[in-house]
Parts: sequence; structure tokens; C-alpha cells
Amino acid sequence: MFDADAPSAPLALAGVGLTLPSAAGPVEILRGVDFVLAPGERVAVVGPSGCGKSSLMAVAAGLERPTRGEARLLGQDLARLSEDGRARLRRGRVAIVFQAFHLLPNMTAEENVSTPLEIAGEAQADKTALAWLDRVGLGARRRHYPHQLSGGEQQRVALARALAARPKLLFADEPTGNLDAANAAAIADLIFSLTAEIGAAMVMVTHDPALAARADRVARMFDGVMVAGA
Repeated sequence: MFDADAPSAPLALAGVGLTLPSAAGPVEILRGVDFVLAPGERVAVVGPSGCGKSSLMAVAAGLERPTRGEARLLGQDLARLSEDGRARLRRGRVAIVFQAFHLLPNMTAEENVSTPLEIAGEAQADKTALAWLDRVGLGARRRHYPHQLSGGEQQRVALARALAARPKLLFADEPTGNLDAANAAAIADLIFSLTAEIGAAMVMVTHDPALAARADRVARMFDGVMVAGA
């Protein structure tokens, strides 16, 4: 059962479970997770490796169907939507930043940011893309391809791509995990300042205690269960 705050929440989970097949038989990844994210709130999800953090994010973002329970994203019951329906729900309103950047290698930095805007119907996609690359300090490298950029620069492009549409909710899965300390700190600064600026809520999976400490709330997972901060 959702509490009274759930209808207005950008994300609400109630009794969410996830069981996946394996060679040894079904594996229970999530075991009855309850979680509500307030509008504009930034929450860090922490816990040991293998505890279900990334699986929780995949379910919450509509990338994976829960086996049981209810997951509502922007007020919509994800179980009632097809894969295409979940993609349409996310478009322009939900963004995801991954540890591995996931930039398109045959596109420039500017094209990586502008293409999703064009797909979403943004009339001035190129102008918006360049503005956001400027915001993350990469306007001068807009014509560079991913292989010509450092890891920190690639993550800046990924962040610009994620936030250019001014989403209501950002999911970030270990966004600094592939970066050295200096680049990790710079990306953390950008994530928190830019999400605050556009008023986006955020769910961030991280192993970094310093990064988690900057969130409004820390939710701790263990063995597929939310044990604190839900």
C-alpha cells in the first residue's frame, strides 16, 4: 500500500520484488522494496555489491518489469505499460546516466546531446545541445567524437544529454565509478548543481560515501531489501 505522499511522488514503489532466472534456478533479486521519492528530492542508494541497487534502479526506471508489487513512475503504473509505453513515459521526462557513459561512438559530442532532443521534437535541438555542452564545460569540444574525449569528458557529455530536456527525474547508476578522484568530484558538483537548477528529483546508486553524503537522503539496501532511508 502506498502512503498519502505517493500520488504526487515522481517515483513510488510498494512491495516490489524481482526474481530472475539463472542456470541454478530462479534468483530473488529484490524482496518487497517500499520506497517513495519526493518531488525535487535527491536520494543516494547505497549498499554492498550484489545487494540489488542497480536492479532496483532498472525496475524504478521501467527498464525491467517487477515480478510482484507496484511501481509507479510519474504517477503511471509501470506494470500496465508495454515496453514502448514505458519508453514514451520516460521520453523527455526521465533521464538515465550510467557508469559506462553509453555515448554513440559515431556521433560527435553535440550530436550525442542533440539527437534525443530531435527525437523528442525539440525545435532548437542543436542550440539547446550546444548550450548544455557549454554548461558542462565542453562547448569547445562539441565536434569531438567519444574516442577523442577523456572519461571525465565523456561523462560530462552524458550528463548534458541527460539533462538537456530538463527531465523531472534523473537516475544515475554509479555516475563517478569509472573516473579518477578529480573527475569524480567535478561530475558530482555538476550533478548536484544542475539537478537543483532544473528542479529534477534524482535516484543515484553509488559506492562512494562522500558522494552519498551530498544527497538529501541516503537509502541503504542489503540482500534485496531497503533496510534504511526508504
